[in-house]
Amino acid sequence: MSLSITYSRAQLGVSAPLVTVETHLANGLPSFHIVGLPEAAVRESRDRVRSALINSHFEFPQRRITVNLAPADLPKEGGRYDLAIAVGILAASGQIPRDPLDNYEFIGELALTGALREVPGALPAAIACGAAGRRLVLPRESGGEAALAETDVKVAASLLQVCAELHGREQLSEAQREAEDNAPACADLADVRGQLKARRALEVAAAGGHHLLFYGPPGTGKTMLASRLPGILPPPGGDELIEVAAVYSSAGLARPQQRPFRAPHHSASATALAGGGTQPKPGEISLAHRGVLFLDEMPEFPRHALEILREPLETGQVHIARARAQVTYPANFQLVAAMNPCPCGYLGEPRCRCTPDQIDRYRNKLSGPLLDRIDMQVEVAAMSASQLQDSPPGECSAAVRKRVIAARERQLHRQGKINAQLNGSELDRFCALGQSEQALLRHSVERLGLSARSYHRVLRVARTLADLAGEAHIGAGQIAEALAYRNLDRRQLTAEI
Repeated sequence: MSLSITYSRAQLGVSAPLVTVETHLANGLPSFHIVGLPEAAVRESRDRVRSALINSHFEFPQRRITVNLAPADLPKEGGRYDLAIAVGILAASGQIPRDPLDNYEFIGELALTGALREVPGALPAAIACGAAGRRLVLPRESGGEAALAETDVKVAASLLQVCAELHGREQLSEAQREAEDNAPACADLADVRGQLKARRALEVAAAGGHHLLFYGPPGTGKTMLASRLPGILPPPGGDELIEVAAVYSSAGLARPQQRPFRAPHHSASATALAGGGTQPKPGEISLAHRGVLFLDEMPEFPRHALEILREPLETGQVHIARARAQVTYPANFQLVAAMNPCPCGYLGEPRCRCTPDQIDRYRNKLSGPLLDRIDMQVEVAAMSASQLQDSPPGECSAAVRKRVIAARERQLHRQGKINAQLNGSELDRFCALGQSEQALLRHSVERLGLSARSYHRVLRVARTLADLAGEAHIGAGQIAEALAYRNLDRRQLTAEI
């Protein structure tokens, strides 16, 4: 029977759905047809496969060849199916045995010489293949990231090596993890002089995973502080590294060795931030998964792009719906943003010429619902030359990181998650307040006009403050400090303008 079945994997976000490659050889005029919703790059695999087989000294069947990529309604793109198609033709024509194919999955783009080229999305495919109980065969260049899945992954340099494995003549080598780069350490927090309140806020944000907004005049250290946040965060765990690597693999990028730190320019579009496109790719918020997304000059971003952040800040995911595909990317990131108090940045100084209407338009680029989702809003005041000279070097990142790790360990031991992820019922259980603390918080919420969402975020920050202090219960001091980090709430902002 001139029919063979091989298996491959598509790329759909950070998932890798199974694709069954059915190859049939029939009598008739020689032809080569690929069906199953192939994109242009997949259709072009006919020429790549033909040349690769001939240059690898195999016989290309002079028959009517039909290749079906199932399921037919799943869009297929890229050259990742070349290897599976070539193996299917060889098996259907009797040049290699069919029996071993049930235990393998093949992904790889073929060069005209028969060599295998790297493909994106190797790690999600390796994870899915391992769950299905099969062995994955990949190009050698893609094996490093696939090895993170700790499943049965083989790597090959050419089509000939793959066929030797299927014949049992020569075994393919196991995929090996990429060598860890000696990446330069994150800039140290000791470089920041003064700004004790901002440094404290940065530590609290790191300890509880809270979103943070710095505002103040230009040159006060907002960007400098934000860039130090990854250096005080706990190192990522094994599962977190795999999640990050899967996102970067689907984007065709090299995985970061540490927690991601993404800082897109303020001209970035909504698609660049959230992801998408004709062929959906992860955006900046997904590339910052398990890391930090820094938006410098936040009001200068297009408002439409900023409003896209609302749902991911709450759910930790971004859903991209297109006519041909619906993709979900993880987006569990920590937002750190910076902004000036007015368009020129020097509000309250004689050189400021901004009118109230200009200030109003500038600040209102950040909508109330978006500000509600930012747990901490902290002013970074200007420092004089004498203050800069007299201020001693700040505490180093290593010392701050120890306190952050200790606070997070308390959170994980108590509730199994960090404080920023507590939901409504968990807030009632783990953030219970005494009567005096309840009265203080109720009075402050009414006075500041905080929303219910802001109320819950104050509780989460207060819980983190108590964890940093090693206290089991939230006190009035933690409530007051958490409220002090809500400087840009709407009622207070209107009064200041």
